Amino acid sequence: MDGPPGNDCCAICHGHFNIACQANCSHWFCGDCIMLVWHHGSVLQPCKCPLCRRQITLLVPGEASLRERNDPHVAEVLGKIERYNHLFGGNTSSLVQRMQDLPFLLRRLLREIMDPQRSLPVVIKMVLSAVYIISPVDIIPEGILGIVGLLDDLLIVLICFLHVAAIYRSVLYYRHGGS
Repeated sequence: MDGPPGNDCCAICHGHFNIACQANCSHWFCGDCIMLVWHHGSVLQPCKCPLCRRQITLLVPGEASLRERNDPHVAEVLGKIERYNHLFGGNTSSLVQRMQDLPFLLRRLLREIMDPQRSLPVVIKMVLSAVYIISPVDIIPEGILGIVGLLDDLLIVLICFLHVAAIYRSVLYYRHGGS
């Protein structure tokens, strides 16, 4: 989804989205509104989502907002979002935060993979990961230990997902505010 759902509204101002951006918790807000929430709290730390209370460490502007970058007000808000991402979006510090961000990042990555105008190297990495997981090479063989032998495959899948999500997060970070 390149923008918020059509029948949805900003949870902060309860109006139509103005310069929509998506937080790493998957909720959508007006760019101005979420920046006001951040400035209302401590500007030295990331704000929390008004809906789910998760820490917002990455804000991704919607495609429509990016197309309107020539408008001075839109450019100002996007500049604030870039500053926010520069301060808090570089890396997540805890494994818990990474696990919480995983669904958001994987959904966005899957949409980008399905988009024919996006980059091919990501598709190649995903295919190579799938080939490795499907291959008969195992640390714990299923033939000897049965269902317990699947644990290494599940662990490798989890590690691959976390790695791909971390790479994609850094791509989003550099695309929307990194230096």
